[in-house]
Amino acid sequence: MKYRRFGRTDWQVSEIGYGMWGMAGWTASDDEQSAKSLDLAVENGVNFFDTAWGYGEGHSEELLGELVKRHPSKKLYTASKIPPKNFQWPAKPEYSFDDSYPTEHIVEYTHKTLKNLRLEQIDLMQFHTWDDVWSDREEWQRAIEDLKASGKIAAMGISMNRWEPENGIKALKTGLLDAVQVIYNIFDQAPIDTLFPLCKEMDIATIARVPFDEGTLTGTITKETTFPEGDWRGTYFVPENLISSVEHADSLKPLIPEGMTMAEMALRFILMNDNVGATIPGMRKQRNVLANTATSDGNLLPNELYEKLKKHRWDRVPTSWSQ
Repeated sequence: MKYRRFGRTDWQVSEIGYGMWGMAGWTASDDEQSAKSLDLAVENGVNFFDTAWGYGEGHSEELLGELVKRHPSKKLYTASKIPPKNFQWPAKPEYSFDDSYPTEHIVEYTHKTLKNLRLEQIDLMQFHTWDDVWSDREEWQRAIEDLKASGKIAAMGISMNRWEPENGIKALKTGLLDAVQVIYNIFDQAPIDTLFPLCKEMDIATIARVPFDEGTLTGTITKETTFPEGDWRGTYFVPENLISSVEHADSLKPLIPEGMTMAEMALRFILMNDNVGATIPGMRKQRNVLANTATSDGNLLPNELYEKLKKHRWDRVPTSWSQ
C-alpha cells in the first residue's frame, strides 16, 4: 500500500481508502461479511475509512468504531459526515442554512457520531451536503473552531454535491476547511478545472469518491441490470441514466489492457492524479478488498492510455434522479 500526505493535516493516509456506504446503506449488507472485509483492508494497509451518520442512521459508524477497537495498535483514520437537519440530499439553493446546519445540529450529530464510534475524537468530520450560499454564515465557522478547540474533531471538511465540484469553492476559501470530498473518476473529471488547483494552493486534502461511477466503471452493469427493492441504485439508475452510463462504459472496453479489469483501470486512472489524497471505493466483499488494494503498487498507467481515458470525460448536470 502506498500512502499520501493528506493536505495540511500532514497525515499519511492510504491512497486506497474505504468507503463504508455499502456497509449499511444498500441491500444485501451483512455485518459479519462487512467486519471480515474491513479487517482484510487493514491487513492490506488501508488506514483511511469514510462513513456517515446517514449510512444506516449511525450503523456504519458503529461498524467503524468496532474496527478501530479490534486494531488498537494501528492508527486508523476515521472520517464521517453530519447529515443536514432536513435530511435532504443533495443540498439545493432553496434549502436555507438554518434548515440544514444550525449550530446545535452540528454539535448534536458530532456527539452522536463520537458515541457510535466510541471515540473521544474523530479525525475528520464533514458536512454531508453543501451549498455555497451558506459560506458566509459565521455559525458553522464558529462551530468548527469550537469543536476543534474542545478536541472533538481533528479536522473538518465538506462533501460536494454530485456534478457540482465548484459549489463549495467559496467555503474552502474561508481557510476553515481541511478536506473536500468530491466525485472524481474517468467520467467525472471536472474537479481538475478549478477545485483541485485551489486545494493544491491552499493545502486542502482531497478525497475522490464514487471511483466506479456507482458501478458502471466496473464493467459489470448492463442495460438489463435491475436492483433489489429498496436498493438506492434502483432510484439512481433510472432508464435514461442506466442506458447512457452503460454505453459510456462500453466505449472504454477496447482500451482495457490485457490482464486488467475495468475496475482496476478506473482506480489507476484516479491514482495518476497526485492532487488526490485518497480514493474511497466501496468494498463490501473480501474479493473486492483484495482487488482494490492491489492497485496501490506504485505502477502507473501508460501515458498513452491515460491521455485516451481523459478524452472520455463526461460532464453532467444535477437532475431529479442524480441525488
